[in-house]
Amino acid sequence: MSIDSHLSELVRRHQAIEEAILAEVNHPASDDIKVHELKRKKLQLKDEIERLKKSETAPSH
Repeated sequence: MSIDSHLSELVRRHQAIEEAILAEVNHPASDDIKVHELKRKKLQLKDEIERLKKSETAPSH
């Protein structure tokens, strides 16, 4: 899997988690623990996306 396709997949998963968070928060009986877990996963994905973007733009020696 190329870096670009991996990055695209991570962005897609990040967006899916964002949608899941919004759905959970808007649910009348939302589960705070589930929301917290989803936010943690979203942040991990964001960190990995940023790491890949940096490695993609870093000059290779």
